[in-house]
Amino acid sequence: MDISYLKLGQLAVSLALILSIYAFIVATVAERTRNLSALISARNAMGIHTALVLFGVLVLFRAFIINDFSAAYVAQNSNLNLPMLYKVSALWSAHEGSLLLWALYLAVFSFSAICVHWRNFPLSMPLIIATFSAVQIGFLIFIIFLSNPFLTLTPTPLNGQDLNPLLQDPGLAFHPPVLYLGYVGFTVPFAFAIAALIRGYSGIEWVVAVRRWVLFSWAALTSGIIFGGYWAYYELGWGGYWAWDPVENASLMPWLTATALVHSMMVQEKRHMFRTWNVFLVTTTFLLTLLGTFLVRSGVLTSVHSFAVDPGRGTYMLIFLAVAMVVSYGLIIWRSQLLESEAIVEKLISRESGILINSILLLLTATCVFIGTIYPLFLEVVSDQKVSVGAPYYNIVVLPVMVALMFLMALGPSIPWRGMTLKRLWHISYKQLIFGSILAIACMFLPAARTITVLATFAVSFAAACIIRDISIAVSTRKRLKSISLWLSIYETLTNSRRRMGSLIVHFGIVLIAAGMIGSGLFQSTKTVFLNIGQSTEISDFTVTLRNLADTDGENFQGRVAEFSVSQNGNLLFVMQPQKRFYKIRNMTTTEIAIHSFFSGDLYMVMGNESESGGITARIFWNPLIIWIWLGWMIVLAGSMLSLTQSVAFRKPNVHLPKSVEVPAE
Repeated sequence: MDISYLKLGQLAVSLALILSIYAFIVATVAERTRNLSALISARNAMGIHTALVLFGVLVLFRAFIINDFSAAYVAQNSNLNLPMLYKVSALWSAHEGSLLLWALYLAVFSFSAICVHWRNFPLSMPLIIATFSAVQIGFLIFIIFLSNPFLTLTPTPLNGQDLNPLLQDPGLAFHPPVLYLGYVGFTVPFAFAIAALIRGYSGIEWVVAVRRWVLFSWAALTSGIIFGGYWAYYELGWGGYWAWDPVENASLMPWLTATALVHSMMVQEKRHMFRTWNVFLVTTTFLLTLLGTFLVRSGVLTSVHSFAVDPGRGTYMLIFLAVAMVVSYGLIIWRSQLLESEAIVEKLISRESGILINSILLLLTATCVFIGTIYPLFLEVVSDQKVSVGAPYYNIVVLPVMVALMFLMALGPSIPWRGMTLKRLWHISYKQLIFGSILAIACMFLPAARTITVLATFAVSFAAACIIRDISIAVSTRKRLKSISLWLSIYETLTNSRRRMGSLIVHFGIVLIAAGMIGSGLFQSTKTVFLNIGQSTEISDFTVTLRNLADTDGENFQGRVAEFSVSQNGNLLFVMQPQKRFYKIRNMTTTEIAIHSFFSGDLYMVMGNESESGGITARIFWNPLIIWIWLGWMIVLAGSMLSLTQSVAFRKPNVHLPKSVEVPAE
């Protein structure tokens, strides 16, 4: 078979590496000489680099579409009978293709940021381009020499080994690409922060410039995590969505530090404080995205998400991570004196104080997750002992912090900058405290209630009431001042206060997610039963009856489907049909879960083994409020998009900055 186009794909990615090296060298020269022509040349190299990586991705995409099994990567992850949707998503289903997608995102983000900020950051642009190029060099070396997706097979197989059946799901078309958007997006603020550190510049222009990049990346990372949780929920069949798997933790850690960054950047923008803290959070978030790549792609973990088993890859990525860490944190230490600010937190009850405590708690949580994830790996290296850190550890160390964060989220938006009195805080919050107390007391009488459950219920209900109060105050104030209708006042509030309203909407979405986690995690009902056709069982308020068992076939699998009728008080409500599927080429059996959602929860069924007598074992779950998690994510996404639409203008400092830390701005 003619494989010239695969060679062209490999050539394109190799040329992209050469151009990245060229851009790094020329941008460094431009920084030294202030040569505009050199800087333009570096920018153009980045643009051509982006086109070359895109060409490489399209080449691999074509190989999947035409079933070209001469490409080793296609032969390992596709099949003649694989549905077209999964041929498309198979491109990023395994190690080599997912890294190529990562490289494409990195190229697009880098070149886009260069073009958007070209005129506003002339002094920092050479360093920004050099930083982007350095990261691209690291990833492209990894792809070309250790994870080449364009390798070929001779002789060409007649058919491929098929895609992992667990990944033959529409969720795969969304989860990795969206998650990678979040991961790669944090390279942009990292590049700006590195440029500011090298220049010794302590102003806020770069913070204002990267606000949208940070918020977009945070929203994408949040969406990727939720997509992953939802995929695990309806595909793996264990009734949950988060198992504290190390690969899940790999995405959670940068999300926690990025959440702290989103809030902390506001303090530097408004009060010109937290300069060192913000640079540290930007750097740490970026490094944690690299750590996530190392954990997933190095082969050090055993997980459904981990596909690489070559320790050479892990060694390279560990060195890459170590170099990035030494350079980044070394720059922060080197420039620490220039980043100091005369402004201080004036009162404990102030917005800047609340944001600082919030950031510390989020960083503490990330540290606990990091320890729980890395400790088993470290112990295995030094002692050959294999241990696992499970949900009990994380629940003990994370849940109390999450409760405290919920209180801060409730009070933070209501507290002004510079501070307020305790009396005033009580005056604006006592009604919401009463509401939260009532729900917490009611929770105490539930059978599964524990101390942490009651505290979490109080914190979530208190936060929800405070957020609703803040939104209603904003809307009613505009309505009263302009004498307009309620709907028009809502529209004008959303239009004219997009950033504040967006943040309140995001907070409300987070509250819904937290409520869904409490309900589904602490009050779940589960039942494992054996049923013959015609037999019934009870769970929650439902009667579940096995009606039929039948064969079902797909393009590349054979299966069995169980038909259950669900009734309540003798009235038929609906029918549910969980399945078991057998994929012949992979010789693998999977389960397809049946889920029926209500606003109050999910009825969730898993088909087990079938007996010779014609009955089956079934696992049935009632997951209260779990749909609130997915609804909460949609609200978070809507609030993020609303906040993204409002630009932020540069504001002069409202505190005196000594001349010793002032350098020419952009």
